[in-house]
Amino acid sequence: MKDLIEYIARSLVDDPSQVEVAEHFSRGTTNLELSVAKEDMGRVIGKGGQVANAMRLLLRVAAAQEGKQANLDVVDPK
Repeated sequence: MKDLIEYIARSLVDDPSQVEVAEHFSRGTTNLELSVAKEDMGRVIGKGGQVANAMRLLLRVAAAQEGKQANLDVVDPK
């Protein structure tokens, strides 16, 4: 699932080397944190959050096919 989000994010941004996905497990749920360059935040979030919501939906579907649950958070770059 981490690979799926990395692939999508790298395809969207201008600077793929700045894409980072951290994976955390909590109570049977996989939590992914996506971080991209500040200049690419708009591309990853999209108008009204449409792109980020689409990525979350794809992640949930992929997780459901494996019998798991997953969440995605887009975090501010460090």
